[in-house]
Amino acid sequence: MTSITFIDEHNVSKTVDATNGLTLMEVAVEHDIPIEAICGGSLACATCHLIVIKGFEKTGNPSDDEIDMLDFADNVTPQSRLSCQITVSDNLDGIVLQVPPKP
Repeated sequence: MTSITFIDEHNVSKTVDATNGLTLMEVAVEHDIPIEAICGGSLACATCHLIVIKGFEKTGNPSDDEIDMLDFADNVTPQSRLSCQITVSDNLDGIVLQVPPKP
């Protein structure tokens, strides 16, 4: 299991054990992290947008399609990623993710 910390829009943190092979979006939904994930991970929306607070270098490079989709997200930062595009592995152990504030 890989330890992942999510911080919600009220700055409440929740550390969970994530199953390798799932996406961060799937882990967030499984643990009731407040993201919408409307498209279910098909890279057709930006509602699973998270900001990587710690461990950004562990997430790999976003695809051009992900970068384009982030244009539709609110409160994007240089550490923004779509959680549906990051697969959990041992390498992500200790990563910290922030749910962006709602506009």
